[in-house]
Amino acid sequence: MYQLFIANKNYSSWSLRPWVLMTELAIPFEEQMVLFGGASNWDRFRDFAPNGKVPCLKDGDTVVWDSLAIAEYLAERHPGVWPSDASARTWARSAAAEMHSGFTTLRGSCPMCCGIRVRIDEWTPALKHDIARIGELWSDGLNRFGGPFLAGKAFTAVDAFFAPVAFRAQTYGLTFGETADAYVKRLLALPAMKSWYEAALAETWREPAHEDDVKRTGTWLEDRRATA
Repeated sequence: MYQLFIANKNYSSWSLRPWVLMTELAIPFEEQMVLFGGASNWDRFRDFAPNGKVPCLKDGDTVVWDSLAIAEYLAERHPGVWPSDASARTWARSAAAEMHSGFTTLRGSCPMCCGIRVRIDEWTPALKHDIARIGELWSDGLNRFGGPFLAGKAFTAVDAFFAPVAFRAQTYGLTFGETADAYVKRLLALPAMKSWYEAALAETWREPAHEDDVKRTGTWLEDRRATA
């Protein structure tokens, strides 16, 4: 059985991608959680991942690191990871790759922290640009392929790659336009997303660097996480 190495569910947006993909597609795996630990992440994560990062997938002696590589590895072995229609599949791969390599301002300004509610203090032009582009991209996919997911009727890898943005929208009150905002609600209502969110709220671990990143974003309105 696959082993999927992830970090804290409250923080780890990259871990969420393969986790929600495999869970929604009912691809069996064993979850291996290794908590963030500041400067020691490299040493501890190197025990299972050559790049010292999460997520990492192990399939017997095969090790697959990086969320996009994991999606492609799974696509070679399981149906439904990408859309079956060639046009939708091309669009989905392009959109997932854009998310994978882009939107750096959104990542830096709005780090994933599932259990917090934050009011953003400074809406920079770069942040507004990232949010506008995501809204444009989502609306394009939903209108082009008919929804309810980005590339058609079924949840696929492209939706998994944007799943962390849905949690960011919830945390920071982000809006992307009527069509895109409805899609956020659909993502958050998925069984796998609800399961991840409940587990994130139950976590009592706090990683100072991640906490500081969120505090720099704006004013904390609420902390819904369990305490030790």
